[in-house]
Amino acid sequence: QPQLMESGGGLVQSGGSLRLSCDNIANGRFPLKWYAIGWFRQAPGKEREGVSCIGSYEGQPFKTFYIDSVKGRFAISRDNSKNTVDLQMNNLTSEDTAVYHCAADTSPTAHECSGYSDGKFFGSWGPGTRVTVSS
Repeated sequence: QPQLMESGGGLVQSGGSLRLSCDNIANGRFPLKWYAIGWFRQAPGKEREGVSCIGSYEGQPFKTFYIDSVKGRFAISRDNSKNTVDLQMNNLTSEDTAVYHCAADTSPTAHECSGYSDGKFFGSWGPGTRVTVSS
């Protein structure tokens, strides 16, 4: 399985932007292009929620999905040549404060983000990067 590592978190004022990156640090094995990749977050005292997901099928625009609360503000993208998946976050609010994790869908069946929000198909997770939005 891939070994994922997030970066790009930090402290930002409300209305600001951050760009999170998800990298595979498994020395070139299990390239991320093989997997649908999801971004999940967990705020203090709240359950984990699926924020966004990007499919893996090439030869067409990658399928992308977003939770309603981030639509129009967040954009997920992947660069298979760099083996990364990014989450651009704009117009951040205090409600976006959380630890953000990326995860790879490692299940035998390709779900292409179908049912991604509860994370049950994602078998490889990064340790997370903290995002704090000050009001």
